Amino acid sequence: MGRYSKCGIWCGDEMAVDLSVELAPGRKEGLLLRNPVMVASGCFGWGTEYSSLIDIQQLGAILSKGTTLRPRKGNEMPRLVETPAGMLNAIGLQNIGVRKVIAEKAPVWATWRVPVLVNVAGEDVDEFCRCAQMLDGVQGVAGIELNVSCPNVRAGGAVFACDPYAAAEVTAAVRRCTTLPLMVKLSPNVGDIVAIALAVEEAGADCISLINTLVGMKIDIIKRRPYLGNVTGGLSGPAVRPVAVRMVYQVAQAVSIPVVGLGGIASTDDALEFIMAGASAIQVGTALFVDPSLPLRIVEELAGFLEREGLSSIGELVGVANSHFKGGSSL
Repeated sequence: MGRYSKCGIWCGDEMAVDLSVELAPGRKEGLLLRNPVMVASGCFGWGTEYSSLIDIQQLGAILSKGTTLRPRKGNEMPRLVETPAGMLNAIGLQNIGVRKVIAEKAPVWATWRVPVLVNVAGEDVDEFCRCAQMLDGVQGVAGIELNVSCPNVRAGGAVFACDPYAAAEVTAAVRRCTTLPLMVKLSPNVGDIVAIALAVEEAGADCISLINTLVGMKIDIIKRRPYLGNVTGGLSGPAVRPVAVRMVYQVAQAVSIPVVGLGGIASTDDALEFIMAGASAIQVGTALFVDPSLPLRIVEELAGFLEREGLSSIGELVGVANSHFKGGSSL
């Protein structure tokens, strides 16, 4: 087994490889990760829940549960159901609210080496901004992941992420409200993911994460009605991975800011697909429910892959697949 130096150099038996990744190169403080393996929002709680199971300090970064201005109870039960190669969730952003996050969670995060980004959600631009303002300068908060997959209640329920103008509007507003590194998480439930990505980049995003869940549903054939209390839910897991890889591939070639890939990653090979498609870092989500140790294994196996390939840094793999073929359908 290898070991880390403080700057993200993984020292194995044969050679040292650099796994570090900078996700906010345009920010004064930046967002430097010791390795590219993050854990996705909604799948790792607040980080404290997993600290007795794995060495969370070896992760690249932790994305918190979705956080709103006020506490939320979430959707009606049932909220989760297994599907072939994945699951549907309709949690409904159940969370303790940003004030409790600052008072109870951030002081713990401030003692950690691993950076924590707060996933922020809201029903309108003002709610996003107020959350961002409150988090700005809080010790233990390394950045914000902006969840634009929320419906904008002031725009008739239209989802921010589905319209370039709306996505750019909320991104620009939050950018004005905080000096923290800003990652914008995109939805796959759109016609043109590249247009959305370009819009949030121009509006001030430091990096982009994709994809969020696909909308799906399951019918209870005994009760003859939708299984989930919310009717529809977000589909995640290996079933969505090919869609996610395709979207990362498209977006990474269009934007000039770092891209973080997620969607069905369940092995190191999966992570490598995203990185070769253009992702500078990846997030592990649904697979954590099966194997909480998976992210740390991916870190070690990525280092081993670089060693075997004679590469000195993870950056040498980012987007290598893009140089071979520039075509492909945009559908």
